[in-house]
Amino acid sequence: MFVLRYPLSRRERARELRREGRSLTAIAREVGIAKSTASLWVCDIPLTAEQRGRLYALSDRQRAGNVARSRLAREARIDAQELGRMIARIDEPLHQAGCMLYWAEGAKSRNSLAFVNSDDEMMRFFLRFLWLLDVPDERIRLSVNVHLGNGLTLEEIEAWWLERLDLPRSCLRKATVNQASSASKRLRKPLVYGTARITVNSTRVVQSIYGAIQEYAGIERPEWVA
Repeated sequence: MFVLRYPLSRRERARELRREGRSLTAIAREVGIAKSTASLWVCDIPLTAEQRGRLYALSDRQRAGNVARSRLAREARIDAQELGRMIARIDEPLHQAGCMLYWAEGAKSRNSLAFVNSDDEMMRFFLRFLWLLDVPDERIRLSVNVHLGNGLTLEEIEAWWLERLDLPRSCLRKATVNQASSASKRLRKPLVYGTARITVNSTRVVQSIYGAIQEYAGIERPEWVA
């Protein structure tokens, strides 16, 4: 005789997994809910001493793994900064100018580089600096931030930036199109081509720049590597 079993609801499945001694994180991941929701759904289900012991042991291993990964990541940032300091000691003018430009205008993220400006010549110069650092085009991401209504389409604006920066279309990412307020619609918008944003997702590149900045300026910024 066949018995037709209907699929469990997500709440029922979450409770079933908790009775098996699964962690809240594992339940949330498998059922497809937030961890807080998982906690709410199973908070009344007691765990055996053996199940609690397994979860505590798993938590300890996860914490140890997180600490080890954090230490390795920090060591990689320190190594990249030392590389940047070594390059700075060579006294290459383009490298020094690019680092100072990034210090003034760039985002100060630990693991990625971001540079935004409306001046296409400045952006071209910054790209020359990235090429000096052996950053290939395929690592470069370009996106624009614009107001439309200046007689140009988004496609025309993006094509203009790609041409001015001599980048392939494969570098292009989704644009941000701003909606003008009723008051601003009456004003002339001087930034017809908006601003361009260059990003490179590389801890090594951005941390080498930070190391060079500190070497050139004779300063220490421990928060950049923390």
